[in-house]
Amino acid sequence: ITGGVLDPLKIDGRKSVSLKEEVEILRQIPLFAKIEPSKIKLLAFTSERLTFQPDDLVCEQGDNGDAAYFIMAGEADVIVDTPSGPLTVATRGKNDVVGEIAILIDVPRTATIKAKTELTTLKITKDVFFRMVTEFPEMAVEMMRVLAERLVRTTDDLQQAKEMIRNDD
Repeated sequence: ITGGVLDPLKIDGRKSVSLKEEVEILRQIPLFAKIEPSKIKLLAFTSERLTFQPDDLVCEQGDNGDAAYFIMAGEADVIVDTPSGPLTVATRGKNDVVGEIAILIDVPRTATIKAKTELTTLKITKDVFFRMVTEFPEMAVEMMRVLAERLVRTTDDLQQAKEMIRNDD
């Protein structure tokens, strides 16, 4: 992994973010929107805020998944290795989560996440993530919604790719 500077005082380019501001930023993430502020403060204390510069790697395909990353600011590319080289399959931005598949189903990382712009993330370890999901079932429901939306997009992309292949024959 290249990059990932722990930067507790910088979010969205601002210095010296108060705990109250940090909680408000976290509440904008749909997964945390319905969680009471005191629990979000606890989350802030049990997670790491990391800042990545453009082209820094957040995580690499094939690595063990020990954490998920919630994007607080900036954009990241989702890149998969293919026989013909790396392929960017998506771009994620503010309020999105990346890296969750590897911690949900104990498989190696399915993609590389690379900062496209300056990127501020909240790194949540597997243990903290599962404690949050267990304590807040609405967070689990929101995660299922996010994953279902991605599955729909992936299915649409696959269907379009098959159509293109069929038309080339």
